[in-house]
Amino acid sequence: MNFDPDADLVARVGKGDRAAAQVLMARHLPRMLALARRMLPERAEAEDIVQESFLKLWTNAAKWRPGQAKFETWLYRVTLNLCYDRLRKKPSIGLDAVANMPDPGPPPDTGLDHAVMATAIEEALATLPDRQKAAILLCHYQERGNVEAAEILGVSVEALESLLSRGRRSLRTKLAHLKDA
Repeated sequence: MNFDPDADLVARVGKGDRAAAQVLMARHLPRMLALARRMLPERAEAEDIVQESFLKLWTNAAKWRPGQAKFETWLYRVTLNLCYDRLRKKPSIGLDAVANMPDPGPPPDTGLDHAVMATAIEEALATLPDRQKAAILLCHYQERGNVEAAEILGVSVEALESLLSRGRRSLRTKLAHLKDA
């Protein structure tokens, strides 16, 4: 087990230390919010999920056992699981509703700029299965190594690499039209 820079703070939170909780929030809130924001379509939902993640920290810190996993890994896992739960509860849009929606994209004669490409990538990411999306977000957006990302997802490194491979292949296919533009 590697050194966990948060172990002392988690122990203090378990004893009711609000200042330690604030330090942990300041340290981890931006990354958890970025992850939840990319997993969920609405910013308010992402903020709710992260708030719930930190509430779980507050209520479960006294049960924390150092050495089993790094705190940050646990927090990523909690945040992802809450995102998965929220995504499962979302009603899907029927094909009839989608067929009648106007294309929100730019007109064909407008050149692709950075914002349009970012939107296309976000939309392509949103179509991936949840575990593939989470693997890509952890490794490419959150800059987690394969070992840590596998631990967060609760899979082997080989399974993570398979998720990454399938996700990347799917993204390449979905974004192939951007190469020609």
